[in-house]
Amino acid sequence: MTATLRVPPSACPACAAAPAAEALAARALPDARIALSLPTIHCAACISKIENALNAHPQVRSARVNLTLRRASIDAAPEVTAAEICALVEGLGYEAHELDAGTLSATATDRAGRDLLMRLAVAGFASMNVMLLSVSVWSGAEAATRDLFHWISAAITLPAIAFSGVPFFRNAWAALRQRRLNMDVPIVLAIALAVVTSLWETSLSGEHAYFDAAIALTFFLLAGRYLDHRTRAIARSAAEELTALEVPRATRLRDGHEEVVGVADLAVGDLILVRPGGRMPVDGEIVEGTSEIDRSLLTGETLPVFAGAGQAVSAGEVNLTGPLTIRATAVGAETSLHRMADLVAIAESGRSRYTSLADSAARLYAPGVHILSGLSFLGWYLYTWDVRTALNIAAAVLIITCPCALGLAVPAVTTAASGRLFRRGMLIKHETALERLAQVDTVVFDKTGTLTTGAPRLTNLDALPRAAVAVALALSEGSSHPLAQAITRAARERGIAAAEVADVTEVPGYGIRGRLGGEELRLGRASWVGAEAGPETATWLRIGAAAPLAFTFADAPRPGAEDAVAGLLARGRRVILMSGDTAPAVAALAERLGIAEWLAEALPADKAARVAALTGDGARVLMVGDGLNDTAALAAAHVSISPASALDAARVASDIVLLGNDLAPIAAACETAQSATRRIRENFRIATVYNIVAVPLAVAGLCSPLIAALAMSASSITVSLNALRLR
Repeated sequence: MTATLRVPPSACPACAAAPAAEALAARALPDARIALSLPTIHCAACISKIENALNAHPQVRSARVNLTLRRASIDAAPEVTAAEICALVEGLGYEAHELDAGTLSATATDRAGRDLLMRLAVAGFASMNVMLLSVSVWSGAEAATRDLFHWISAAITLPAIAFSGVPFFRNAWAALRQRRLNMDVPIVLAIALAVVTSLWETSLSGEHAYFDAAIALTFFLLAGRYLDHRTRAIARSAAEELTALEVPRATRLRDGHEEVVGVADLAVGDLILVRPGGRMPVDGEIVEGTSEIDRSLLTGETLPVFAGAGQAVSAGEVNLTGPLTIRATAVGAETSLHRMADLVAIAESGRSRYTSLADSAARLYAPGVHILSGLSFLGWYLYTWDVRTALNIAAAVLIITCPCALGLAVPAVTTAASGRLFRRGMLIKHETALERLAQVDTVVFDKTGTLTTGAPRLTNLDALPRAAVAVALALSEGSSHPLAQAITRAARERGIAAAEVADVTEVPGYGIRGRLGGEELRLGRASWVGAEAGPETATWLRIGAAAPLAFTFADAPRPGAEDAVAGLLARGRRVILMSGDTAPAVAALAERLGIAEWLAEALPADKAARVAALTGDGARVLMVGDGLNDTAALAAAHVSISPASALDAARVASDIVLLGNDLAPIAAACETAQSATRRIRENFRIATVYNIVAVPLAVAGLCSPLIAALAMSASSITVSLNALRLR
């Protein structure tokens, strides 16, 4: 049934058309496209819960959650805001951050992956059919029957290779245009010669044809290429994620009125209102208001810092307790967050210069195979003066040298090692991460959120009067301040009930006040309650005129931190702790974990520069970090690891993700990586020995298509079985 738009009758055509025009205009308004980062989702149940809740919203058209990317994509009515959707998701118990959907549009679809998968499917289907025909020929089909099977094989193979082999043809042509060789050049030459000689033999009613070898080679190499593509697709650009985390909209103040505008529309000198819980959209200076700012993701500082008039703030910092009015001093590409993204991009380009073992082998393999095949053709032509015989033997040499074995040498080991590490709670993202991890001699750890949990923990609960804890609980229950939340957690775990406190109010930047009976209560900064601050992290409680009580806190080490550091030191690695936190906090953790070298109050650029300096001195650095302030260092390191709890940008910049909370597997991962590298080198040696035995037979003209296929399969199986020893 089709819905119709009913317009009341009118004598005026324009009046009659007006309601319809308005309705059509309203219908033509574009939907709101909202992208959210969901860093805490971890399973299919999370996806189902969030999608069901979003789709139940009356103004949401559709919602999809991607577990791999930990993102949600929502199409909603134009009036729906990202803040409203974030609040809905957070109400379900999940963390949610708005992302700039336009910045992420380039990674929304994986056309290249779908293209490879389609070509792989065509090659596989054709290979199965051609193999069935080849079995009949090998079983003794002769004369017209053999020729018919060869022609049918040609009819299947030629279009299949023309379609499926495009990635190899394209890469080989690009290499030849630049006057260099890569692994795809001998592959394309082998396929082309196999097809040409097979067509020639078939047209002359010859006994041997290589159609099966050509299409099988295409299929197996496409399978490896697709797996390699999927690995690379996971490792998206960290610079893109950092840019997407920039706040897409801001509240600008003009003539006392608020207006919501895009960050791109802001200019230096604009006044911007940042409400509690909001992220700073630009670099600026506070002109009005007091609050506390969470800088942990940018600088690594454990505790929020006081923010008042005249203080500078940076894009990406989070306003915690009170509204702030800031005057923009840097916008767009000039902000500190954008400069950090530039640091990451530069560091990523430096890492791309690493040459993998497979690429190193290809540099020797490609010219060697070409020279050998060319010499075989020349030798047999001069010996027989028969182009047909010489071309057949040259094709046999190219096929039997088996790029499959070399192509499997690395992926087979990487797959086995990745599976072993995955069972231990580590996800390998980059195809050369294991090779680089095996070379590590220096390990650099971030502190907050990496070696520690990143959440303060009340340490002196047992030493405090129970009544005082009950009062502190009553004051802190409604606050989002990290120390207040730590008090709430600790008190509830002990079963302490909150006292009956009245008139509870939060004073931005200072603390929380209330009344108990006739006495004033204050919980907050030492100077605000009349206490003397000490070296420990603490908040103070004053009840009436009584002496203030200190509630002390510590950032607890992450499970397995001590084992990881001890294991790395025992294996001869140099361990360094670098943090943006204060010197006393960093020194205390370093002493507890047995780390001799440490650096405190390090800015993001300082961390990246320190890692670059270590690399310049010849060190192979493993960086382990979790925050925005670590992304440049993670990208600059020889290899990097981040916990699953890290921000998206840090996870993307890293090569390996630690899926659990335990850091202990890091030391064992280095040993597994070294074993994997040994297996890769063994596989290259196996392929070399195979070629030493098989190539002379091919050169001597003793290899039929059947022998070539069997030899190729035997070498590939041997390489795969050797790789499985890692499991």
